[in-house]
Amino acid sequence: MTTLPLAAQKSSHIRFSLNGEDTDVSFAPYKTLLEVLREDLGHTGTKHGCELGECGACAVLLDGKPVLSCLVLALECEGRQVLTVEGLVSEGKLHPLQDAFADLGAAQCGYCTPGILVTAKALLNENPHPNRDQIRQALSGNLCRCTGYLQIFEAVEAAMLKMAEDQDAPAEIRGEAKVRAGTQEPR
Repeated sequence: MTTLPLAAQKSSHIRFSLNGEDTDVSFAPYKTLLEVLREDLGHTGTKHGCELGECGACAVLLDGKPVLSCLVLALECEGRQVLTVEGLVSEGKLHPLQDAFADLGAAQCGYCTPGILVTAKALLNENPHPNRDQIRQALSGNLCRCTGYLQIFEAVEAAMLKMAEDQDAPAEIRGEAKVRAGTQEPR
């Protein structure tokens, strides 16, 4: 049996935006987006689950829409935008969804959490004020064996309220909050 050297197996190359940064990567052409993220780029927040598209643990946002990265060939991502759980942090601050999940115990073992977080982010981007049924429907492709889902739904609702509160605050108050948090220079 002859085995090709590793360098020869990486015959495909793409450039795409990963968490807002232009990224170039070479890989074997049969690899899924999940495999490239974890194995070639070291972004291990996205989880291997069933690898059949049934559990949602590998969910990422592709051009703003949730996809199961175990079912997407990496070659399909040329020139596209991919957001993983690592990309939810902004200016060193957790996304309101991440804060709410931590505060309300929505993350138990944590294995499903990255996929649920990015899927919930897509929901809130599309519908800033979903009701419980809309949240349940949006997250229906994400399996969690620990929480029973109630804490997850409550965390999404809490994040929704926090995001709405932050949006409704006058610009000068949001600016003052950034100054207090040390993320913006005072004027």
